[in-house]
Amino acid sequence: RHLLQARKKTVSFSSMPSDRKMNSTAACMAFMMEGCEMKKVRSNSRMYNRYFLLDPDMRWLRWEPSKKDSEKAKLEIKSIKEVRLGKKTPVLRSNGLSDQFPDECAFSIIYGDNYESLDLVASTADVVSTWVMGLRYLVSYGRHMVGVVEPSQPSVRTSWIGSVFELADPERQGHIDLFRATQIIKGLNPGMRESRIELKFKELQKAKDCYGEGIDLDTFVEAYCELCTRPEIFFLLVQFSSNKEYLDSKDLMLFVEVEQGVEGVTEEMCREIVHKYEPSAEGRNNGYLSIDGFTHYLLSSECHIFDPQHKHVCQDMTQPLSHYYINSSHNASLLEDHYWGSSDLSSYVRALRMGCRSLEVVVWDGADCEPVVYVGSSVASQLAFCKVLDVINQYAFESSEYPLILCLVTHCSVPQQRVMAQHLKKILGDKLHVDPPNMEDHYLPSPEKLKGKILIKGKSLPSDSQDSEGEVTDEEEGFEMFRRMMGGDDKDQLNGIGCKRLRLCKELSVFSGSVFLRKHWEICSFNEVDANRFANEFPEDFVSYNKRFLSRVYPTPMRIDASNMNPQDFWKCGCQIVAMNYQTPGLMMDLNLGWFRQNGNCGYVLRPAIMREEVSYFSANARDSLPGVSAQLLHIKVISGQNLPKPRGSAAKGDVVEPYIYVEIHGIPADCAEQRTKTVSQNGDNPIFDESFEFQINLPELAALRFVVLDDDYIGDEFIGQYTIPFECLLPGYRHVPLQSLTGEFLPNTTLFVHVAITNRRGGGKAHKRGLSVRKGRKAREYTSTKTTGIKVVDELFRASTQPLREATDLRENVQNAMVSFKELCGLTPAANMKQCILTVSSWLMNSERAQRVTVDLSGAYPTMEAHGPVPELLRKVLTAYDTMIQTSRTLIESADGVYSKLTQAQRAGLDFHEDLHRIGAREGLKGRKLQKAMESYAWNITVLKVCTYTLCYALRHVYTRALFSTSRGITEHGNL
Repeated sequence: RHLLQARKKTVSFSSMPSDRKMNSTAACMAFMMEGCEMKKVRSNSRMYNRYFLLDPDMRWLRWEPSKKDSEKAKLEIKSIKEVRLGKKTPVLRSNGLSDQFPDECAFSIIYGDNYESLDLVASTADVVSTWVMGLRYLVSYGRHMVGVVEPSQPSVRTSWIGSVFELADPERQGHIDLFRATQIIKGLNPGMRESRIELKFKELQKAKDCYGEGIDLDTFVEAYCELCTRPEIFFLLVQFSSNKEYLDSKDLMLFVEVEQGVEGVTEEMCREIVHKYEPSAEGRNNGYLSIDGFTHYLLSSECHIFDPQHKHVCQDMTQPLSHYYINSSHNASLLEDHYWGSSDLSSYVRALRMGCRSLEVVVWDGADCEPVVYVGSSVASQLAFCKVLDVINQYAFESSEYPLILCLVTHCSVPQQRVMAQHLKKILGDKLHVDPPNMEDHYLPSPEKLKGKILIKGKSLPSDSQDSEGEVTDEEEGFEMFRRMMGGDDKDQLNGIGCKRLRLCKELSVFSGSVFLRKHWEICSFNEVDANRFANEFPEDFVSYNKRFLSRVYPTPMRIDASNMNPQDFWKCGCQIVAMNYQTPGLMMDLNLGWFRQNGNCGYVLRPAIMREEVSYFSANARDSLPGVSAQLLHIKVISGQNLPKPRGSAAKGDVVEPYIYVEIHGIPADCAEQRTKTVSQNGDNPIFDESFEFQINLPELAALRFVVLDDDYIGDEFIGQYTIPFECLLPGYRHVPLQSLTGEFLPNTTLFVHVAITNRRGGGKAHKRGLSVRKGRKAREYTSTKTTGIKVVDELFRASTQPLREATDLRENVQNAMVSFKELCGLTPAANMKQCILTVSSWLMNSERAQRVTVDLSGAYPTMEAHGPVPELLRKVLTAYDTMIQTSRTLIESADGVYSKLTQAQRAGLDFHEDLHRIGAREGLKGRKLQKAMESYAWNITVLKVCTYTLCYALRHVYTRALFSTSRGITEHGNL
């Protein structure tokens, strides 16, 4: 008791000192021996401040009690079964505490034969990480503690650093100069600032009273370890290492497979990782990955957040052109805004190299009967139309082989239009698509079929016109579509305003007319104001229209500063071509460029199935989950940042950065959300955030995740960097996020370190990403129901499908709930996988002081776990939960075929009404809005049946690949039971 009081008077850590980095187990032990104050949580949800510390002999954890005898306020290290990070016990999950402190500030110590829990809350995530890292180390190596705090033999790491020093000191003087030492560490860690390295050397020299002398070996090793050890990565290494200072190939296999979600991992693959990233020859020869090699591996492209499969064309390119989003540029010739901006050919080159597949070319009469290109008031910087075509011809297919659409906006007289037609034919030649459309087709050709072709979008004369020229409206086609939706009759009038007319020659008309006429191959251009009106007033109709026809949305002329509209506002309506001002950086261009990365940056992205299928229901303004679809949950933990620079243009002196991060979701209205981290004071080198966020994603195929890093220390433009990634391209596990500048360049050596987990992934990605949804609460089960159409025969059919819909939901959710219960009892989050659960149970049995026996039977169709003899209550509950999970999985497997058959039969029967539904409804007296509502309800019901069938199949797949197979494989490979 006296020792505790004495320590508390002299040392108190309410938070981790900013200059104190836990870069070794020795540092952890030293901190734990000094002790700190934390909150002890009781089962009644009350919290008490206590002072905790580790005994010098590292055998006992003690705390200062209020009334208890000090001998009772202690816990023997060898009795600890597990140390859990976060709110992962029933006490910490209780409703009374869940909102009082963040998840990253809590941890629990599971101890004793009855698996009791000591639940603690620290002031910061740094303190938690230190205690968890130290205690886990003691649990693993507590019986072999010789040389932990002061190693008697040099480690793999220190031996390697020593060899680096010796290479820099060929004459064996025993020291090197400050500049040389700084450059070596800078070379080993390119993102590190030289001033920071020099300051560390000077601090260490001053502490040793040898300031100003050369850097000796000990100082060099100490400086390197302090500067180049990232505590959050060291924490990971300790978690997975079967040795206290490195990962062997089996440790690495476990990390890559269990945490990173990679399938088919072999020891040979892990040996290749070691050989590629481990800097020490000793480590490479012995197959060891030290903290430096592990850091290099996690920073490599193999552990970036972006799925490398999406760096190549990976989507079906044989669908009709109208089924894709198409990367589009507006006013591609401009370098700046519409008022002051000048035109330049390099702008076309830049747009094409960035994956643009739709270019706008605004053409006017020029001198000497040569058409020219310019926008707005940039008359002074006119570009010859033929020169623009030369550039387009040269670079059209440099970055993508898929079709390029030229949107010609013609303001020329008829003679210069004929010159335009001549240039198009002469310069573009065989690349120009001139084949007449097939009148019997209902959809446009596919990108695959149109490879290497340039399509012309422009005004066209009627196909049956025999005259050499004629008049067309000079208004965009969106006016005509709005007139149709509003039920107007006069083709040349809209709201009483007469449309302007344009004389068009047949030579120019034939190019655009051969591709886009007034049938399924028509294309409509909309001003963003009109497109927004359609999206708000006719959301379902707009989506339905875009299933077959191409829509192009361009910015309103009021955007004289060339600012950009939000492309998501129109992608959600199914609009394929949303024209962007490429010269204007910012959020909107980040979304556009990030979005089109997902298919090899080829300029085409396949739209969600719900926007392509002929019979499906989707409303662009949906603010809730989609019919029959369980939302997916995205779990993001922002761990740290690396080498964050000052904001560009910052006038503040010094290199001080106070970063914070916004995590944003962009997509349909129901998915849009953002959350921010705390600000980390005066640290841009390796700020630790350690904050977790969760987002609900209803339509993952249209969602994008954006990280934005800002500086709290700077007033004005505080932007540091950002990265935008489509949801479908996310990789799970511990990942680094490369950051881009405002203008899109990647910032060298500047990253974020995050952990990603996705639950209830139902498709659109690869198999290993798919899972089942997590319970948001224990409320009554909700069933998706069908809607009444008002057509008797149709309603009877859909009413008959109510029971199989409920059965499918029950089968799916019973399995999902059983899995989550099993994971929670294992002390893991719902985002955990089965292997992690098996490993947890294995570790409990291995760390038990008394003999406990659990056998696994893999001989039958379904694996079973059975205890022999007495086992603690918690382990008994875990085994019961496992059995429940297997039984619900079995029920799903054995019942799925029958339910699937009923659902598909109802779906087929419903689709039989599709062709005649309008006529049947009219025959039953439905008309106008009632008939339209009946059509919408019908589409809703078909969508519910399709989605329910789809999710049932993926639930079945998940049970086979994730629950049964993964459990069996985990037990077999890590056979500790």
